Amino acid sequence: MSLAAVEPTLGTDTVTRALKRNIRDVESEQALEKEQQEQQPDAQVFIESGTEGIISPDTKKVKLDTGNWIPPSITSIHYFEEFKTSTYISEIPYEISQAPTKPVVIGIDEAGRGPVLGPMVYGLAYSLKDFSSKLQKTYGFADSKQLTDDKRQQLFQMIEDADQHELNKHIGWATTTMTAKDISSGMLRSVHGIGAYNLNEQAHDATINLIKQVINQGINVTEIYVDTVGPPVSYQAKLKKLFPTIDITVSKKADSVYPIVSTASVVAKVTRDLNIRHYNTHLPILQGQKLGSGYPSDPNTSYWLNHNVDPVFGWCFGFIRFSWQTAKDALMKHDAVEVIYQDDCVKEKGYKDVSQMFVMDRSTSGKISKSQFNSDDVNLM
Repeated sequence: MSLAAVEPTLGTDTVTRALKRNIRDVESEQALEKEQQEQQPDAQVFIESGTEGIISPDTKKVKLDTGNWIPPSITSIHYFEEFKTSTYISEIPYEISQAPTKPVVIGIDEAGRGPVLGPMVYGLAYSLKDFSSKLQKTYGFADSKQLTDDKRQQLFQMIEDADQHELNKHIGWATTTMTAKDISSGMLRSVHGIGAYNLNEQAHDATINLIKQVINQGINVTEIYVDTVGPPVSYQAKLKKLFPTIDITVSKKADSVYPIVSTASVVAKVTRDLNIRHYNTHLPILQGQKLGSGYPSDPNTSYWLNHNVDPVFGWCFGFIRFSWQTAKDALMKHDAVEVIYQDDCVKEKGYKDVSQMFVMDRSTSGKISKSQFNSDDVNLM
């Protein structure tokens, strides 16, 4: 069904019908729409003056307003100031729910692996196998980095908000937004304790969790395509061990080869970009700041990073990846206060914590029975 035949609501703005018929009987209108749909080609994505939409069968154009649109992968985060990693899973699309035994393909890609600012987002998209070929031919899904901001948002918006649109009926999706705080906390975890949680391991776990959540919905997943993190052979073997009944392909540049991965790439990229925009707009310490893309090579990012260093706290809590060498270099360059954590120190033989100077008598609250100074009369203050 073309977008021209529906009237989706997008935020507070409504997309009007491109085709209007003066027909009283609703059933007659639906019959006419069906007849026209069978006679005319599928809707096509177009770009005009920087705005993308759909060319309807009679060439009239319906445009989607992407200016104020925010996907639920962002609006579902209730406590932004806590910077907690979050996962969002869409509803099962209509066409898949109506054909539960048909084979489904999954694509997975990430956005924001390299930036020093903001989250890394893992995106997952899935569709019926026999629909996935239309993603590139009909709608122009490609590696998200090759698309304009407007086109990425347009495509994502059609998937999520355009009720009864073909993409909305066929594409399910999910995201995991891994915050800078959680990424750095894992990577800087004490090597003397449980050990560092490196970025590849975090990425693998996010991917595996997303796949499990989709499968747990009862989706008949038969194929999975993943853009590689680390060596593709070992990563593919790892996933195959966890999901032995599913055909799994892990490859470099998968977002440029497999349209379903391209779709996941769009979901991930838009979610990351709008996440950063949200903080830039609503977090007081970041309001009005030119943050750039978040990549160290971006002049705006570099300028902001080097002109907003607090000597004790560094930068905005939760938004900066303190584990990145770029952040460490900026702290050193601007004479930040050195902090030495006890857990990171190598203990010499015989080292004891200060609390071990005292031997507590558990039967007498607030009284030390014996101290290292051989006094029996030491009270706790």
